Amino acid sequence: MKKLLIPVMCIFTLYSCGKTDSSITLPDGSLDKCTLRFSWWGGDDRHESTLEAIELWNSIHSDITIKAEYGGWDGWSEKVNTQISSGTEADIMQINYDWLITLSADGTGFYDLSTLDDFLDLSGFSDDIISFGTVNNHLNAIAVSVSGRGLFYNSEVFERLNADYPSTWDELSELGKTFGENGLYPLDLDIQSGGTAWYLAVVYVQQTTGKTFIDMNGNLGFSVDDLKTALDFYKQLEDNHVIRNVRTRTDEDGNAALYQSPEFIDGNIAGVLEWGSAVGKYESVLEDGVLEAGPFLKDNNGNSGGWFVKPSLLYAVSANTKYPDEAGAFIDFLLNNEECADILGTSRGIPASRYAEERLESTGKLAGLVQQNDEMLESMETVTVSPYMELARMKEFYNEAIEKVSYELADTYETAQELYENITHYLESIK
Repeated sequence: MKKLLIPVMCIFTLYSCGKTDSSITLPDGSLDKCTLRFSWWGGDDRHESTLEAIELWNSIHSDITIKAEYGGWDGWSEKVNTQISSGTEADIMQINYDWLITLSADGTGFYDLSTLDDFLDLSGFSDDIISFGTVNNHLNAIAVSVSGRGLFYNSEVFERLNADYPSTWDELSELGKTFGENGLYPLDLDIQSGGTAWYLAVVYVQQTTGKTFIDMNGNLGFSVDDLKTALDFYKQLEDNHVIRNVRTRTDEDGNAALYQSPEFIDGNIAGVLEWGSAVGKYESVLEDGVLEAGPFLKDNNGNSGGWFVKPSLLYAVSANTKYPDEAGAFIDFLLNNEECADILGTSRGIPASRYAEERLESTGKLAGLVQQNDEMLESMETVTVSPYMELARMKEFYNEAIEKVSYELADTYETAQELYENITHYLESIK
């Protein structure tokens, strides 16, 4: 995946309430006895492997105890924001890409990992990877992996209907009739994961127009007409019985994430759009080998561009930590240790660390859906996700627009105009 990256130095100049140098505990080059909190989100597969890795660490480093804090994605961002605003965040955190804008706009919101080189070895990371977590020349975080959202299908359902995985947008649309006749859907877009439906619509417009939705500096590249095209595309998926509409999703799933929904587990929903680094939670609720990676959709001219890649998640250290050396040593363990790599596998995607990746390759563990997804991305022209696209308020705008169109509260042009105004005003306000 590293060869896919567009080198970007994320230099943000937004206002932030950063730490002053005098309030930061400086590294002293030694490891002291302490207890460190480590927080992350994910599915059960990630939780189980991470807890096992922590158990290994605690058995090796008896003086440095790691306390686990973890949960699902729903509400996690709000929880961490509250902790950081009150100074009660964990010492080591798994963070999302856009948090660098909202929580460390001037580069001082998280600890500068480049100062922890006594215990944190970053020699296995490319400059491209390093750039993702660099803010105002401070290394705020290190990307654990780079991933793209791919399409994954329930092979048993497709075989039963004698259907092939779609390779074009038209083929995806045509599947709605076959599946609809059997009371099934070939795909669905998780309403709980924030912007999934909008993501697919954006990829479609990027591929067909060659435009980029939002660039790395937070500039909107779509016109009102482009936004209307995206909303029309989404509505067509509903109308053609490719995906459930919002009302049906809400009635059938409630607040449950799609991978926890009986509709998915029972095979009534036969496909999902998910990051390669997170697809394990879908895989784990089906029988082994049932979920398979499908092709990335292209237009009728064979153009497969427009699909996104991004750092799937990053590790950061709290600017308030009293034990920076120890935190750096634990991150090094998570990223580079061979035994730890064996345990974590691809639960957070294919490791960006050359050492962990080589370990998994040598032991035959660099395989499965994550690897299949990444191999397909390697042959395509991809777009690096702008962190501005993933801001929580932006996702609210996308979902509000999708819901208006789904419930037919407004037509797609009116909704596109409102979405354009919301996005442009918000981006201007935070830059």
